[in-house]
Amino acid sequence: MKTKTIFGGLFLVAFTAMLLTSFGQEVGGYMDFDEAAASGGSAHVVGMWVEDQPFTYDPATNIFAFSMADELGNVRRVRYANPKPANFEDAEKLVIEGYADGADFVAENILVKCPSKYNAASPDGAPGPGHPGYQAPEQL
Repeated sequence: MKTKTIFGGLFLVAFTAMLLTSFGQEVGGYMDFDEAAASGGSAHVVGMWVEDQPFTYDPATNIFAFSMADELGNVRRVRYANPKPANFEDAEKLVIEGYADGADFVAENILVKCPSKYNAASPDGAPGPGHPGYQAPEQL
């Protein structure tokens, strides 16, 4: 075999292995706060803002902080080095990407999932099928 063919094949195998390894580290599912802390790395956590605990924004340090409960009910203080996201108070769910830092969670990105505008309310203003306060009309 030619030397170029051997080196080309080895390079292709090494590149494919590196690609699969790095791709596998980036792809991950959602975790709760405990799993995120145990992983020791970057994690995606889905949850809700805890409305009875106030959020704060410090313009001097550009830190937005709030409390969030994950889907299992674990509550952690979340620090985000940016201003409060738009529609934060209207969020149906939050998806935060970041890492655990002691008792806090440092968010690098926040995705605000708002309720659907298509089924949140009926034309008369009453809650629609997608709204948490919706009650189905009784069958006649």
